Amino acid sequence: MNVSVPVDDSVRLNVRQRPGGAGRPVLLVHGLGSNSRMWDEVADLLAAAGHPVHAVDMRGHGESDLPGKSFDNATAVADLAAVCDALGIGGALLAGHSWGGNIAMRLAAVRPDLAAGLALVDGGGPVDLQGGALPRDTDDVGWWGPDARAPREAMRTVLRAIHPRWSDSAVEASLADMVEGPDGLLGPRLPLEHYRSVWKSMWNDPPARWYPDVTVPVVLLKAVPPNPPPAWLAWARQWVADAEAALPRAESRWYTDSDHNLHADHPGRVAADVLELARTVDKLTDGHPGTRTPGRS
Repeated sequence: MNVSVPVDDSVRLNVRQRPGGAGRPVLLVHGLGSNSRMWDEVADLLAAAGHPVHAVDMRGHGESDLPGKSFDNATAVADLAAVCDALGIGGALLAGHSWGGNIAMRLAAVRPDLAAGLALVDGGGPVDLQGGALPRDTDDVGWWGPDARAPREAMRTVLRAIHPRWSDSAVEASLADMVEGPDGLLGPRLPLEHYRSVWKSMWNDPPARWYPDVTVPVVLLKAVPPNPPPAWLAWARQWVADAEAALPRAESRWYTDSDHNLHADHPGRVAADVLELARTVDKLTDGHPGTRTPGRS
């Protein structure tokens, strides 16, 4: 079931909901330029295990409204808080992929009533470990460049080739990141100016600044590509070690030879790690799922 939630006077966010059962609610946050459907396989497993699941399309993404002006991390965090307040979600497990992990981290820091545990799916770390350096003032930002256009079937073929473990549903979910132009070609749904604005906000708002304010259990799910450069691997290990030291209840899980989109590459394993986090949280809170009356903090 999809619901549309107003987060300000001009933007409504789409939320994909699975009722689950009496378990702790789960809020799923996608990465930059992605959409909530990328969580579908994980969400199905979590709901089957009894957890109500809410997967959000952030503003400008998926089926949510595209704002007229660019936005930043602070806006994204406020949007998620508004969704939680409107739907009565509290004491939730927050699972964020890439940029979504950064947003989930900041939300847990500024609204501790909303978060009981964090699952950072190849997110919540330095920008350089989540897609490269800060874009220049040119249009050279890879997939989101002005030439990133192709027929739907050609794009589908490319996705299947570079993501051989993805299911057909994950490939179709990734295609939902794009829109068809008048020429029949697919191009990025998120406009370049919006993408660049969020990326710069990621650079200027590193998740580590929020670590001291996060007291809930955290699981770090780190993707390691095939044959990573030794310098990159050393850097990744140092970041994870620093995060584990800074966060009072943090553990890491390493996914070797894996895709950055762990939730599409290994949905069963990601769901199992989130469910293990749920059990850890419930032991600390006597199993209370933590839902709230809508609008109450």
